[in-house]
Amino acid sequence: MKKFTVAEKKLILREFQELLSLADSFTNAEQKESIRKAFNMAYDAHLNIRRKSGEPYILHPIAVARIATHEIGLGTKSIIASLLHDVVEDTDITVEDIEHQFGPKISAIVDGLTKISGVFENRSNMQAENFRKILMTMTNDLRVIIIKLADRLHNMRTLDSMPPNKQLKIAGETLFIYAPLAHRLGLYSIKTELEDLCLRYMHPQDYYEIGKHIIETEQKRLTYINRFALPITNKLNEEGFVFDISGRPKSIYSIWNKMEKKKVSFEEVYDLFAIRIVFEPKENIPEKAQCWSIYSIVTDMYIPRSDRIRDWVSQPKANGYEALHATVMGPGGKWVEVQIRSNRMNEIAEKGYAAHWKYKGGTHQESELDKWIKQIREMLEDPKSDALEFLDEFKLNLFTSEIMVFTPKGEIITLPSSSTALDFAFFIHSEIGLHAVGAKVNHKLVGLNHELQGGDQIEIITSQKQQPETQWLDFVTTAKAKSNLKASFREKRKIVANDGKTHLEFLLGELKMQPNSTVFRKLYNHYNTRNKEELYYNIGQDKFTMEAFTEILKKRSKSKWIKFWGIENPVETNALKKFDKSKPLVVDDSTRNYQIAKCCSPIPGDDVIGYRAEEDVLIIHKNSCDNAIRLNSSESQNVVKVEWTTQRLLAFLGRIALKGIDDMGIVNDVTTVISKELNVNMRAINFESHDGIFEGTIDVYVHNTSDLNNLIMNLGKVKGISQVSRQEIKE
Repeated sequence: MKKFTVAEKKLILREFQELLSLADSFTNAEQKESIRKAFNMAYDAHLNIRRKSGEPYILHPIAVARIATHEIGLGTKSIIASLLHDVVEDTDITVEDIEHQFGPKISAIVDGLTKISGVFENRSNMQAENFRKILMTMTNDLRVIIIKLADRLHNMRTLDSMPPNKQLKIAGETLFIYAPLAHRLGLYSIKTELEDLCLRYMHPQDYYEIGKHIIETEQKRLTYINRFALPITNKLNEEGFVFDISGRPKSIYSIWNKMEKKKVSFEEVYDLFAIRIVFEPKENIPEKAQCWSIYSIVTDMYIPRSDRIRDWVSQPKANGYEALHATVMGPGGKWVEVQIRSNRMNEIAEKGYAAHWKYKGGTHQESELDKWIKQIREMLEDPKSDALEFLDEFKLNLFTSEIMVFTPKGEIITLPSSSTALDFAFFIHSEIGLHAVGAKVNHKLVGLNHELQGGDQIEIITSQKQQPETQWLDFVTTAKAKSNLKASFREKRKIVANDGKTHLEFLLGELKMQPNSTVFRKLYNHYNTRNKEELYYNIGQDKFTMEAFTEILKKRSKSKWIKFWGIENPVETNALKKFDKSKPLVVDDSTRNYQIAKCCSPIPGDDVIGYRAEEDVLIIHKNSCDNAIRLNSSESQNVVKVEWTTQRLLAFLGRIALKGIDDMGIVNDVTTVISKELNVNMRAINFESHDGIFEGTIDVYVHNTSDLNNLIMNLGKVKGISQVSRQEIKE
């Protein structure tokens, strides 16, 4: 163990003194002494211990405490908990020791942080179960999860020292859980930085190219912002406002996300930046009125886009965010987003939950964030819900935008966008949801699958005779609705399965047979099931006769197909060699024991990972695939970075989307380019024409992304085609 050098000790002391100075504004002498005591305990506990980068470990908890207080705005207890957040896990110090020194509140926070650290280290179901326990702590004291976000942010900032497989794992779980959590708690600056850092490690080439474009266009952007802002600045000064007006580019991740979803280039992303006006409120005038006054000044100069007004001043977002957003037509025919906030609103937007409570003051009104936490607790307290299923449902409601609707009595309810009448019913009460037969939206009768719009008034019609139907799961979007429906179906399924088990035991008894492995294997093959619970359920539904049962037992067993993320192709290969996770696994023409994930259909040249589904099968996913992100976060022990070299022996299916002006012979021109000029085989072609514009897709067999990009480039030259892009195939 290499001891700290004199220079390192000086660095540690300097960093701690800077942390203390940041706490000057809200700490007294006694509180500072407690912070020093926590630092001394952490320093002794981590003495001469180093991080992977080689720097003293104690610099990490100091950095976490700094983020918690300076960037998020937490107080003394959070600084102490941040300094001590790793001592219980890494040293001999116990939670009881911390309680004795600093009291029960701080020890409870440190205990919660210690439990979080093990969430993603074990098997997936165990991880999800741990995550449930953490969220139970979170609903009591959100500082646990906020400090964990600070810890994760510092780890992401210093991820360079980790090996590539660890970088992918940490980035995957950060994008899967921590960035959405930061968003839900209103920590926008933390959420944005986490997403950008994830992109840096998951798609490094895209990250650096977009960053380069942003730098290259900076001067042009600043010139435009000044031109746009000048008349607004003059008018606001005339009206006596004290304000700051600035323009900032969107985050690299949000630009990348838009490019990916809309299949456009960097130059085609029109809303690359937003103008922000932050003002000091005038006395005795409501902030809301002043926001609309500034909006009026802006729209007197620039024409607004009516469908892009976002009023979060009248009714804040569920995470406390308040602002007035408008999109206006700026100079040169460019749409520009303008965000209007008071200083108070701006601090809540930047620092989220901590600032939200700072300004809550003496009011006891329940916020939307309080309601959300209450919903999480309800989900957590369902003892029958599956842990992995819970994790999916929790994730479902983390990152959604919201709409506001009304009950028949005029009470405001906040729901995720795309919510249906049935989601509303379950939000009111689970029994109302389970027995709903229809709804009245704005006094008109609609079905339960009717998608709600902001401002709708909803009344649910129920009947005790109604029973939930499995297809309801296809159109509900909220976690509460899904979990209640699944709990109801589980209960019914259990009854049917018990009935099936009884029926099977009766048939075996009649034949004087025992329920051995041979019997079960033949029944598994017959029903294509994986376990006894599924088997009993199928038998309970089927209730086959003695003759049919005897016939099943006579059949020869067939090998079971692999089922993973929708992959159902049998593989008959040699066992997969053990892979070294510290370096990428090379997959080339000689590799036979791998499968292409149907959820994202990658082809050679894509950034991919490999997942070892079973002993002899490697499943290849795109890095950007939702399932790949989930696997990186929950089953990283079975995930490896893959280098997929050029394939010339095998062909892979790719899809190209086209759009253009419908003209005689356009389809013939396209197929000529593909089949004759480039000698590429087509699997399927689909074109539709509306009002002189055609849209279509072509499925082609290619060897790698170079072939596909070459094809896209050549199709782009065909007269009449305006857009050509790759489209994911999801089977």
